[in-house]
Amino acid sequence: MAISSPSYPPHTDGPRPVWWRREWVRHGALAGLLALSGLVILALVRRQTGTEGFLVGLGLAVVPVPWLIAAFRWLDRVRPGPWRNLLFAFAWGACAAALIAIVANSFATHWIATATADPSGADTLGATVIAPVVEESAKAAAVLLVFVFRRRDFTGPVGGAAIAGVTATGFAFTENILYLGNAFGTDQSIGTSGIVSVTAATFFVRGVMSPFAHPLFTVFTGIGFGLAALPRRRRRPVLRVLLPLGGLLLAMGMHALWNGSAAFGQFGFLVVYGGFMAPAFGLLAWLLIRARQRELRVAREELPVYVYAGWLAPAEPFALGSLRARRLARDHARRFLGGRPAARAVVHYETTATELALLRHRARAGRVGPDFSAREHELLTALWQTRAASRPALEYAAHATSPPPAPVTYWQRYGHPAPPYAGYNPYRT
Repeated sequence: MAISSPSYPPHTDGPRPVWWRREWVRHGALAGLLALSGLVILALVRRQTGTEGFLVGLGLAVVPVPWLIAAFRWLDRVRPGPWRNLLFAFAWGACAAALIAIVANSFATHWIATATADPSGADTLGATVIAPVVEESAKAAAVLLVFVFRRRDFTGPVGGAAIAGVTATGFAFTENILYLGNAFGTDQSIGTSGIVSVTAATFFVRGVMSPFAHPLFTVFTGIGFGLAALPRRRRRPVLRVLLPLGGLLLAMGMHALWNGSAAFGQFGFLVVYGGFMAPAFGLLAWLLIRARQRELRVAREELPVYVYAGWLAPAEPFALGSLRARRLARDHARRFLGGRPAARAVVHYETTATELALLRHRARAGRVGPDFSAREHELLTALWQTRAASRPALEYAAHATSPPPAPVTYWQRYGHPAPPYAGYNPYRT
């Protein structure tokens, strides 16, 4: 694990890919598919709810979206993935996954009702069995696409949870438009309004009590993919398949339990919500925050070796191991060192340094392959290329957040031994 001195690698251009493998072609095709899905889902929801109901549902459904996206972005703050991944995940959940779910759920429920001549039983079976399988599979497709085509951006369980959670947030957004629009139509037909309306009750349940329901289900799928993306899983292809599949099955099971809570009696919803959903949400959030804190601790412990080699400044490991210092560095770069481009450079620097620390941590534990040196040099070069704006910002943040030095007494200053009464406090009992 020898560390080389700072240098720049030679730049070489590889062969140009064929046209259908070019990035702009793939992005254009994907954007077109999502836009088409969005138009179709918009027409379907509007036809079912009516124009007025659609507008009311849209206005209410958007309320929890910024808070959920901000929560997942905050969770992924140590090694944030690019915004384009989150934008794709939200669009896939709101458009493609929602369209797949509406079409597949309607077809399956209609087929079961026709085959069994029991519409009520078909609705129950559709909600507790068909919907969890279809919806979680449709949402998992977005996580799978990022896992396959953006593997470098898939940083681990926390990153996988963020992508899955934003996908589910988009799906819940479209679903809430449908539910709230239908509730508004019911209020229009029976003449209720205000706080006692069906719309208000639906919004309270879906937008206030359980906006985290769909994200909670799909986060387990994201964690499974995140665990499979860890470098130590690369030599175990069986685990790389079983971990995402296990997360998906767990998401389906939780979704089925949530949808089936109405079958548990009058208070079934409250029992499942208070006895299972809320504790599961709290436990999962605690585990993900602990995983994020571990990454910060690894950065503080592993990066000092690169200070001695001349790659990092002395204050940087402390700043890179603190979320507050990282935020101050970004703010300082944006305000005084070049605006948004400088702030983006600092974010890239922080993310790269964290990747370097985790790589070094795996190397010390003997969990790296023969490509360790090449990957380390790649990360170090990326740090060196963005040091101009990042290093002053991180040094400022380190000095702004470091604890004040302990006061120096006169006997310490002049080298005298401490007197016997140095630790005496007359007010202590």
